[in-house]
Parts: sequence; structure tokens; C-alpha cells
Amino acid sequence: MLDHADARRSADSCAIKRLERGDDARWDDFVDGAPQATFFHRVAWRDIVEQELGHRCHYLYAERDGAITGVLPLAEIRSRLFGHSLISTPSCVYGGIVADDAQSEEQLTRAAAALAGDLRVDYLELRDRELRHADWPVKDLYVSFRKTIDPDHEKNLKAIPRKQRAMVRKGIALGLEARHDGTVDDFYRVYAESVRNLGTPVLSRKYYRRLQQTFGEACEVTIVSHQGRPVAAVMSLYFRDEVHPYYGGSVARGRELAANDFMYWSVMQRAVERGARLFDFGRSKRDTGSYHFKKHWGFEPRPLPYAYHLVRAKEMPNVSPTNSKYRLFIKAWQHLPLPVSCALGPWLARDLG
Repeated sequence: MLDHADARRSADSCAIKRLERGDDARWDDFVDGAPQATFFHRVAWRDIVEQELGHRCHYLYAERDGAITGVLPLAEIRSRLFGHSLISTPSCVYGGIVADDAQSEEQLTRAAAALAGDLRVDYLELRDRELRHADWPVKDLYVSFRKTIDPDHEKNLKAIPRKQRAMVRKGIALGLEARHDGTVDDFYRVYAESVRNLGTPVLSRKYYRRLQQTFGEACEVTIVSHQGRPVAAVMSLYFRDEVHPYYGGSVARGRELAANDFMYWSVMQRAVERGARLFDFGRSKRDTGSYHFKKHWGFEPRPLPYAYHLVRAKEMPNVSPTNSKYRLFIKAWQHLPLPVSCALGPWLARDLG
């Protein structure tokens, strides 16, 4: 027989369940109301990851008294080049557990580790924004850049440090124009060239089209043009009162036009008009070009303590371009004809996680 203390613990305990199709709305209701949740916790990512990237998803949630108290979206990647992993969530910079209470978080952590063991993956990776698994190996490669923005455009412009503010004004003086109703085709022509020039494989045009079709107004494409020719493009994601310019870049000619600075300033103006109050400049690797660019905009880096539970692996993975063993590959990729990089890129990019 249970004593009173055992009975109370039993009543308060949560169960861990796998998400079924009929529970999608419940999942998103929880995400919408959870302060720690991000755009990347939305349930629609499951179908995108499975159908566009080809990875099997395992969406877990904690439930108590019929109410969801925590969620953890996971996807399993099997790659001959990059190994076998379980990640929350591939192609997303944030993820990890979102929970109402410590017990729900603990139970989801245990369930994820057990699932990783059952699947015999190399490792489990949780893309947390805060340090939550101090007893696990934690990677300190990435940082995020997030800052509140003011409803007054002039105040936001003055908040940009002088040198970078001058670049914004340069773009304006050169006659750059931005529109926020761009198509995926407009975006892809610019973005694919931008990432090719960086030596990075690009995902398929179909993937980006799926994002826009799935998320609608929450997925907006900005195109920057000079004399009628697109020179920069960005796909921004909106979640609650946040804007996240997520996939963006410029063609080589855009550099001399200060197209990137003008583009992000245009997105900031647009975000204010849409009611956003927080600008998320996204993830960057420490001491890289994008890292310094964002710092020069007056954003302070915040560590992204991605946590790892090692199953078959002996050490944390490193599939980042900063890994020296990819140096020759990156240089070769930069010289590929654009149609070739667009044809081959999706097969590699989808497994990078």
C-alpha cells in the first residue's frame, strides 16, 4: 500500500509519450504558451524534416493529468559521411527540452537518452539556449545574437555602431531597394550563390518553398536589388514578438554595395512595422566573419551550450567548416559551377544537421 507521500508523488508524476498525429494542436498550444519555446519547436518542423530532409522524427512530450508539461522534438540522422545521430533539431539552431517543471525536464532527458541507446546512435545532441545539462559534454563553438528593438526606427539606427551605421547609409545612398514579398525562386538564386561562395552546400529549392508554404506570413522573403538586379536576399522567421533573419546572403557584387547591412536594416524596419520587439541575428561560430559582422552591429554574443550524450561516440562530433579536415573540400566547393553546387548540395546539406 502507498503511504501518503508515495501517493502524492504518484499523482504528481508525469508520463512520457510519443507524439501522435491527433495531438499536433496540443503540442503547438503548449509551445505557443511556453516562454522558453522557439520557432523551431513548432510541430510543423516534423513533416518538413521527414519529408524534405528524409530524417525520421521522434517527438516526445511529458504529460500530467491530461495536460502537456514538456516537449522535445528529435530527429534521427543516418549518414555515411557524418554518422548516426539524434538531434533536437536538424537544420534548426535552437531546440532542446521545453518544460514547465524540473520533473518533466528530467523525465524527457532520461527518455531521450534511453531512445538514443535503443537506436544505437553515435550521440544525442540537444541544442539548448541555456546551460541545462552541466554533467554532459557541452560544445562552446556557437553563440547567438539577440537584442530588443525599439518601435522608433531612428533609435534603432542610432543603436548601430557608427562604422556599421555608415554602411547602412552607403547602401541607401547607392540606391538599394528592399521588398518583403519575394518569392522562393528570387531568394534561391541569390542565396545558393552566396553559400556556394562560402564553400557550403545548399539545401534544395523545394525545402525553402516548403518552409514558406507551411509557415505562411511567419516566413517572409526580403529581396534587396540594385538597379533592378537582386544582390541580397534573406528568409526571416517570425515567432510571437521575435524576428529571426534565418537564411540570408548576398552575391559577390553585393559586398561593394553594402547590401548585407542595408538588408538587415530593412528587415529590422519591417519587423518593427509587424510588431516585433526582439531581433534575433542568429547563430554564428566564434571568431568567424559572421560573428564579427554581428558584433559590429552592436549585438553581444550569448553562448549556445549544445549538450551531448555520447552513446557510441567517444568524443563530441565536429562537422563544422572550422574543422581542418574539411578545408580542401570547402575550397573545391567554392569553385564549383553554381548549377553543379545546387544539384549536389542538397544531398550533403540535409545530413549536416
